[in-house]
Formats: sequence, structure tokens, C-alpha cells
Amino acid sequence: MNLAGLLVNLRITAGAVLVVMLIALGVAIARGRHDGVDTVWGLGFAVIAVVGLIVSGSGWLVTALTVAWGVRLAVYIQLRNGRRPEDPRYVALMKRVTGNPHWYAFRKIYLVQGVIMWFVSWPVQAAQYETSPGPLTWLGVVVWAVGIGFESVGDWQLSRFKADPANKGRIMDRGLWRYTRHPNYFGDACVWWGLYLVACQHWIGALTVLSPLVMTFFLTRGTGKAMTERAMAGRPGYAEYVQRTSGFFPLPPKPEGTR
Repeated sequence: MNLAGLLVNLRITAGAVLVVMLIALGVAIARGRHDGVDTVWGLGFAVIAVVGLIVSGSGWLVTALTVAWGVRLAVYIQLRNGRRPEDPRYVALMKRVTGNPHWYAFRKIYLVQGVIMWFVSWPVQAAQYETSPGPLTWLGVVVWAVGIGFESVGDWQLSRFKADPANKGRIMDRGLWRYTRHPNYFGDACVWWGLYLVACQHWIGALTVLSPLVMTFFLTRGTGKAMTERAMAGRPGYAEYVQRTSGFFPLPPKPEGTR
């Protein structure tokens, strides 16, 4: 692995992330809402992967995996958010503005997400400097495939459920949602552990383990599972759903009345 080249790559992709986030902020100012940054989350990883591919001249496999995941997620979120008003998270955040609102939004939303995005992408960038695929490469591809399958199918099932007026006010507990309350977040975690395994073909790639750990933390303890469950806590039937359904890893549902 070319360590010097990887370090140069990290600096260039940091600049690319800054440009992406500044463009996202400009679009948000023009639109008058900030939830577009959720779409940029997936697209940003795709940009990092493509820039890394151009700089490194290698890593087609890991680039393709990252772009496929990022573009799918971005399209799904954009279609979902396009039918909704502004995300309450960003409404609440912007109510706490001190000073220039655009500078405040950049610091509190775009810069934070950009730094996290860049750090989480380290395994992808490391894998782009590996020239010899091996067993861990293909194991990583399998884990990635399981992850994007769970995420894609879970999102599709939830979208169909919500589109049916008969399901208004009901809890989604069908399909993959019968085995885990968060098939989308579980799938997301698998994707990033799969990409990390691809990077682990070289010991330098293995050192990027904090990247999937950070992603998993946000999915389980931060803006993913934990935030979703706080928002759902008061919904009728949700407490019973929690009792019988695994919180993250897919497991057979518990029989009714058990804890």
C-alpha cells in the first residue's frame, strides 16, 4: 500500500467534502430548508469514492460498492423528504440561531456532517490503495451485499406500508420489520463493516476500524435507532412492538406476552 499516496488522498477528499457541503448550504439557503443535507449524506460518500478513485488510479471495486450504496440512499431520502415539510430537527436547530443564520447552519449542520462523512470514509480510501484482493475482500463484499439488501428491502417495505391509507397510525411490523425494528440501520451498519473488511486486506486498512465503529454508534445511539425510537415512543402499539421485536440484529420475534 502507498501510505504517502493515501495521506495525499485524505487531504484532497477533505477539500472535496468542504466543496460539497458549501454547495449543499447554498442550495439550502435558496430553498429555505436544510433537510437536503440528508440527501447529500449519501451523495457525499459517492463523491469521496470517485475522487479517491481518480487520485489513486485504483480501487474500482470498493468505489463501485460505495457509489451504489450512496446513490441508492440519496435517491430514497430525496423522494421521501420531497413529500414532507422541513425536518423538525432542523427547524428546532435553526430556532436556536445566534449571529448569522447561514454561518450558524454551516457550523452546526454541514461542517459537522462533513467531518463525520470524511472520517467514516477512511476504509474506502484505504481500500483504494490495495492492489491485491484476497479472502477479506470477498468476505467484505458478502457483508456489504447483506447490508444493502436489508437496507433496500426494509426501506421499500416501509414505503409501501406508509403509502397505504389503511395503515395510517399503525406500526410497521411486517417483512423484515418483523425481525428487527430497524432493518435499514442494521443494513447500513453491515455495509460499512463490509467496506471495512475490504480495507482489512492490508494492515493499514485494518487501522481504520474507528470509522465503522463511529458509523455504528450513530446508527444505534445517535441520530438513527435512538432518535427514531424516542419519536415513536408514544405511538399506540409501539411498546408492544418493542417487547416482541429485536432492537437491531434480526432475530425471530418473541411470542406475544413475553418480555
